[in-house]
Amino acid sequence: MSDFSKRLSALREQKGWTKTYVAKQIGLTSMQTYANYEYGRREPDFETTKKLANLFNVSTDYLLGRTAPDEDRNTADLADDDTIFTFEGKPIPEQDLEYMKRLLRGGRK
Repeated sequence: MSDFSKRLSALREQKGWTKTYVAKQIGLTSMQTYANYEYGRREPDFETTKKLANLFNVSTDYLLGRTAPDEDRNTADLADDDTIFTFEGKPIPEQDLEYMKRLLRGGRK
């Protein structure tokens, strides 16, 4: 059984969902097709993999065994000076950004 199959099965079981439920949610007409993903007999195409990741709220990298669950989503650290924060497509002015950082820290500098 591949990492993909194991993770897919574990995620479904954690949610308490049936194979039929998952198959319907991602638009498959046959539960057996989805079951074959869990059994490692078949692999989904890219689009189906994306649908599964969205359904289970994980990244495709996680499903493919490349990351741990806590590394799953990309996050930006406010301390990273290379990150450009925007609002409505415009860069946030430095003074506003400093104010937002203080708010997020609970008022501390």
